[in-house]
Amino acid sequence: MKKLLYFLLPVFLILFACKEKNTSSLQEVEKKNRATTNQKIIDLSHDYSNETIYWVTAEEFQLDTVFKGQTDKGFYYCANNFSTAEHGGTHIDAPIHFAEGGLSVDEIPLEKLIGPGIKIDVSAKALNNPDYLIAIDDLLAWENQQKMKIPNASIVLLETGYSKYYPDKEKYMGTVDRGEDAIKQLHFPGLSKEAATWLVEKRNINAIGIDTPSIDYGQSEYFESHVILLSENIPAFENLTNLDKLPATEFKIIALPMKIKEGSGAPLRIVALKK
Repeated sequence: MKKLLYFLLPVFLILFACKEKNTSSLQEVEKKNRATTNQKIIDLSHDYSNETIYWVTAEEFQLDTVFKGQTDKGFYYCANNFSTAEHGGTHIDAPIHFAEGGLSVDEIPLEKLIGPGIKIDVSAKALNNPDYLIAIDDLLAWENQQKMKIPNASIVLLETGYSKYYPDKEKYMGTVDRGEDAIKQLHFPGLSKEAATWLVEKRNINAIGIDTPSIDYGQSEYFESHVILLSENIPAFENLTNLDKLPATEFKIIALPMKIKEGSGAPLRIVALKK
């Protein structure tokens, strides 16, 4: 009997240890689940409709109804076809958009699209100047205010306040006209080439976004900020919204575009998770 006890005792101890370990693991999972549940989800995306704003030379969004209603078999059914340019509404600019040999939409690592975010609010200046160029001083002012450098591998969001005008084309873009001639009428804030260069050379960011139609301002002719950023495989998110609901730091971004093979851009569903 003693021999049996000597044999069973280690078995009981192992089983007890496993039970304690499993209990501890379950508690950790529950703790993480509670932390996730307590986070607030902020949708930073405009929806797609006949009001969606596109570049003045791009094909606009179209939704065609295939069928909507009761079938002859007695159940309800709804299906649509849609067509759209890559660059319109809330969307992503893949590096290949302005950089030969750059990453296409399907090639962008998810690590570039999911991660910690920061928000730089320049709306007090930009709302008073539709041609405002976000400067290096604006980036440094954010760092001084937050008492930190722009973190490595962060996703930088630029708030100009212009999303409040969406989908009013005249207020948001500067014109309701379309076509090549309308390009000269575009007025909205963007990132200066100097600030784009500074971000590339002095900081190490994963992606950048803005609540206007373009990372370059409306009157740009050479799209220098696009070229600078995308040449370093830093994707850009455009036509964002609800940035006013975000703090300056301590939130996470999830930006998942339609996975278009060899795409230069794509519709984007982007959300922020904050405490």
